[in-house]
Amino acid sequence: MFWTVVGVLFVVWVLMNLKKTRADGELVQVHPYRQIMPFIMQGRNESIVYYDDFANAEPMLAYIEKARKRFHCDVTHGIVACVNIGLAQQPRMNQFVVGRRLYRRKHRQITFSMKRKKLDKKAKLSAVKLEMENGETFEGLCERINGNIKVERSDKKTYLDKELGFFNMVPRPIMNGAVTFLNWLDYHNLLPYGAFIKGDAMYTSCFIANLGSLGMGAAYHHLYEWGNCPLFLMFGKIEDRAVVVDGKVIVRKTMHLRWSYDERIDDGLSSSHGMAAVKRALEDPEEWLGCLAEDGSDAKPLAFEPAD
Repeated sequence: MFWTVVGVLFVVWVLMNLKKTRADGELVQVHPYRQIMPFIMQGRNESIVYYDDFANAEPMLAYIEKARKRFHCDVTHGIVACVNIGLAQQPRMNQFVVGRRLYRRKHRQITFSMKRKKLDKKAKLSAVKLEMENGETFEGLCERINGNIKVERSDKKTYLDKELGFFNMVPRPIMNGAVTFLNWLDYHNLLPYGAFIKGDAMYTSCFIANLGSLGMGAAYHHLYEWGNCPLFLMFGKIEDRAVVVDGKVIVRKTMHLRWSYDERIDDGLSSSHGMAAVKRALEDPEEWLGCLAEDGSDAKPLAFEPAD
């Protein structure tokens, strides 16, 4: 009887470790050098690389002023749209490591933080997670973002409210065991997609935080070990900075961008291409976002199904 139980447990263990499929990602075949990296660097924060960049904010500010005549948008809307463009142009950035394996995310998903109550300095921050839609225009994306913000700022309980409310009622020892168990399920690709992954803000392609809305400068942010988010973008308040253009020093409105990047998902060259794509869109929003014509004739898709 004892050996029967041991044999069954061994078979179950083998089957769990052979399970490579996930609802949110597809396994990526990589060079043996990159296959070994998740074993050497097991956590996201020991695999983190920080990137510091600056973008000319004047084109985006001018674009938003024009676009507001047709629909509501702000800098955060623009950042979300430009990150979506960058992920579509460089799909290798849309990867994650779970269970010491590398996966390509099946969708582009972006999470951004916001105040729960507008103009309330004491209001807590909330996280909004959106799945990006291929062929969607900037105006369409803004409408979806504004709809989600309206829900977050209402008295209606969100997925995150319910999740946190449940876990906060659990005694500390049980909570420790529950989190360990859920991480174990995720490691073996057994964590339920609908109940946990789909609505969880940390299972996302990129997390964006706008510190400028709080009057703060950009900061470097860690990557969360919970979930599978490999990218964190923080941008601070737009301010005047001296820059050199064509050999001359000028002062212009500048946006400070700080990226945190899990280097296990791909090499630095791919990451630099993706971040450069985000910056290109930020600095030329009329070209990349469109949607300024009154008849909507200049509307264009933000992103498309990427061809790697």
